[in-house]
Amino acid sequence: MTFEDLFLDDQLLKSLAKLDFKTPTAIQEAVIPVILERKDVLAGAATGTGKTAAFVLPILQQLIDEPNHSDHATVLILAPTRELAFQIQHVVKQLAYGLDINTAIITGGFSPAKQTEFISQKCDIIIGTPGRLLNLVSDEVLDLSDIDSVIIDEADRMLDMGQGPDVLSLLATIANGFQACLFSATLAGSGVDIFAEELLSDAEIIQIDAANQHSEQISQYVYFADNRTHKQALLEAIVSSKDCQTALVFCNKKEQANDVAEWLQSRNISAQVMHGDFSQAIRRDKTRKFRQSQIKVMVATDVAARGLDLSNISHVINYDLPFRGDIYIHRIGRTGRADQTGIAINLVEHHDRKQLERIEYHLKKPLPIGKIKGLEPQSAKKKTKNKNSDKPRYIAKKDRLKAEKVVDD
Repeated sequence: MTFEDLFLDDQLLKSLAKLDFKTPTAIQEAVIPVILERKDVLAGAATGTGKTAAFVLPILQQLIDEPNHSDHATVLILAPTRELAFQIQHVVKQLAYGLDINTAIITGGFSPAKQTEFISQKCDIIIGTPGRLLNLVSDEVLDLSDIDSVIIDEADRMLDMGQGPDVLSLLATIANGFQACLFSATLAGSGVDIFAEELLSDAEIIQIDAANQHSEQISQYVYFADNRTHKQALLEAIVSSKDCQTALVFCNKKEQANDVAEWLQSRNISAQVMHGDFSQAIRRDKTRKFRQSQIKVMVATDVAARGLDLSNISHVINYDLPFRGDIYIHRIGRTGRADQTGIAINLVEHHDRKQLERIEYHLKKPLPIGKIKGLEPQSAKKKTKNKNSDKPRYIAKKDRLKAEKVVDD
């Protein structure tokens, strides 16, 4: 299938060609026709599958087919973070190039007065975070009465961040019926199904790439560490290697992220930290430096990384393993996007073994073990004397899986 087969406007096709988008991804092929039919949609798609364009293209097509003649927006796009909101706005601008379609972005981190000025002007699409939008509606500054299409992106993250009630309160202010499309990395857990029941009417359910799947373009490895010092040495060796162009390093807590970034800097490695305490201006500056390769390593927490528009990441490194498999999928999905390949590395100390088991159970397969010459774990050497050392590290409860061979670097 091509984008022409989706009956998109010539101007949209020109924009797609300019961006070198030749054929629709699986989620775009499945979702675009359904949204164009004005049906409600509940869609699950893994990170990096092109889901933003999957809802932006049909929304733009609808505005081309039915131009907005009112002074108020007819399309509302909700995102859990301001970074993701700006990323969506960027995609809208790229795809709407040459079209008379205006957007306004409403998020925290900016003056409400300035944003009130934005929405006082004619706009067709409002992109924003639920909390700030609800405040403006409550203050009777924002009028959503003309909204007829609502897109909710990363609904699972919204629920994890406790934004569900704000979303429901916000949409309750829209008097007329509207088309609702809810996108989530996973349709399992996090109360997404209950959330969808509140918002969607007889929705088309589309699942592309289940939550325990990942891009085949991402190579994943486990590197065992004896202690913190050993883990730091492994991290330094990995990010200093020739094949590591840019790295996103994940820590579970901001204090740990600060420590890791400072330690890398002490080793003369260009690194910076990103967590929720930074202002929007500082976050944007850090993101710009990382995109422009002024900084090689970004050390971040999950909250800080949500919605960051970071491309061309060669390595994702879990300095701390996440506690859930779906979060692991979100993390490693930052690399191996589009036609690129990527590497995901997990640094695992003894106390991380339980998290590793959860992740492997979620993936339904063991992760291969990587080694760096001269930095082999001493604990592994001791275990080789054990007659049971050949047993796989991970065995599924029902279907026993053979452990993959150790990968030597």
